[in-house]
Amino acid sequence: MLELYGQIEDACKYIREQWDKKPHAGVILGTGLGPLVEQIDVEASIEYESIPHFPKSTATSHRGRLVCGNLCGLPIMAMEGRFHMYEGYPLKQITLPVRVMKAMGAELLVVSNAAGGMNPYFRDGDIVVIEDHINLMGDNPLIGINDDRLGPRFPDMCEPYDLQLVDQALEIARRENILAHKGVFVAVAGPNLETRAEYRFLRTIGADVVGMSTVPEVIVAVHCGLRVVGFSVITDMCLPDALEPADVDKIIGVANDAEPKLRALVTGVLDHERDNKTS
Repeated sequence: MLELYGQIEDACKYIREQWDKKPHAGVILGTGLGPLVEQIDVEASIEYESIPHFPKSTATSHRGRLVCGNLCGLPIMAMEGRFHMYEGYPLKQITLPVRVMKAMGAELLVVSNAAGGMNPYFRDGDIVVIEDHINLMGDNPLIGINDDRLGPRFPDMCEPYDLQLVDQALEIARRENILAHKGVFVAVAGPNLETRAEYRFLRTIGADVVGMSTVPEVIVAVHCGLRVVGFSVITDMCLPDALEPADVDKIIGVANDAEPKLRALVTGVLDHERDNKTS
């Protein structure tokens, strides 16, 4: 981890040459969820490959750029597409953008993903406000010699997702007539989807939805002191006794269809943040 501090400084210096504001929030947009960027008053758009030490996004439907500007009256940095362990990148590199957002001045991280639903009360297209997670990726972005400039050696994870923001998001969903659940997200390495036996196991240990991202970013966000709110869009149901082969195009389609609901929740949370700052 000792190499990260210099990498963060290099990336921040490059970004500030094109956008020198202090963001209130960082936003990470997952599979099929990029259209939220259309709501941003864009002031800078930077390809990941041009930012020092950022990897290249190779995942389907991930645009691969950092968008800086204003959303809901707040300065934000939005990742239009993320990086995944299954792309072959180490977790320290996958999560570098979160540390860059913090170093640029962000106080809040908003994460979103497309996920498989394992709770039988959920349906395709529903939104899950993440209240907790399980890390089954077999790795952790904090492994290595800790750099105390970036965060504590043993960050506490009793509340990785800000519970006030969880409640706020659910209240926004009720107000906007959006079907949203509170649930536990489990992260696996991928890229293959799970077997029926694995789905049974994941459900047994307490998970409601499963995906291949988000947890590394949230661990790092907690490590560096960011508040976090997270959303999963259920793109396919993973019920072991009624399991059908996954259709990636259909999964992306469901995520695209659900994106307006996610947009309403994210902008609602940011509206609340703006009102709190001005009150």
